[in-house]
Amino acid sequence: MVTLTESFGNEYGNRDGYDVIVVGGGAAGLSAALVLGRARRRTLVVDAGEPRNAPSAHMHGYLSRDGMAPADFLAVGREEIARYGVELVRDRAVTASRAADLTFDGRAPGGFTLTLASGRTVHARHLVVATGLRDELPPVPGLAERFGRDVIHCPYCHGWEARDLPTGVLATSPLSAHQALMVTQWSDDVRLFLNEVPESDLAAEDRRRLAAAGVEVVPGEVTGLVVTDDRLTGVRLGDGTVHDRAVLYVAPRAVPRDELLTALGAEMRETPFGRYPVIDERGLTSVPGLWAAGNASGFAEQVVNAASRGYRAGATINGELLFADLDAKAADLDAKAAEPA
Repeated sequence: MVTLTESFGNEYGNRDGYDVIVVGGGAAGLSAALVLGRARRRTLVVDAGEPRNAPSAHMHGYLSRDGMAPADFLAVGREEIARYGVELVRDRAVTASRAADLTFDGRAPGGFTLTLASGRTVHARHLVVATGLRDELPPVPGLAERFGRDVIHCPYCHGWEARDLPTGVLATSPLSAHQALMVTQWSDDVRLFLNEVPESDLAAEDRRRLAAAGVEVVPGEVTGLVVTDDRLTGVRLGDGTVHDRAVLYVAPRAVPRDELLTALGAEMRETPFGRYPVIDERGLTSVPGLWAAGNASGFAEQVVNAASRGYRAGATINGELLFADLDAKAADLDAKAAEPA
């Protein structure tokens, strides 16, 4: 049995042993690390440097941070966790396993072992997976190059900036009718491009709502975008017609980065937006000591929600560690008291 450190208090005997490892350096991961660092927990953040919102110039809807560049937001977060002794490495976790043979200062066995792309092996009593997700866009030429600019996905993130503009919605499924209806809150000129979605697949209720909202439903395959002076100016169909549009919404296919959760045996559930771990209200998965936060726990977590999830997980983990250690010390005292004089 391997002992990671002599103490997880003020002195650390092993640089690769931590109270908590956080995989993912976005809003959720940094928020969890901030709470843990302030609670004097030895914490490591493993950040692959691939934030989902990197294409966006600004983020919105985060009180006091509205309009801030995502890169600036993360830079401030990294500076804040460093003040409390949290270690951050730019690396990638490539394998993870439960370490049933590890002990921490004589405490009960358990914890996790991670191997990083750099070759380093690290261990922790608890593991927070905040790896987020990646967006897969439809294979329309030019779409990816404009994504985060005038090809956007979320009206709550970008709707104000795109208000009153000629707006398109590129359908990726019948559910795109809901996206088109939402967008009418910000523009009176909305067209739903069905692309490869048959109009007959739209629910009758959605068709009635689209008509009531004044959304024009445009059948036909979308084959490209028209860009003038680095601005989206139109959407081109397969028959050659061009619809003048200044902004285009699309719902990317969300692909959760769930490799670590799967490797560690976390129970997963299928949703209309992908496969996500089963978690409780605190973020704990079905595996003891394994937590999920941010978009690793669900599709709809905006930056502010992800930060909240990370905060809750960090605070809960600190309490779990505290009481586990106190219970172990109490058991030791009881055992000593029971020894013959």
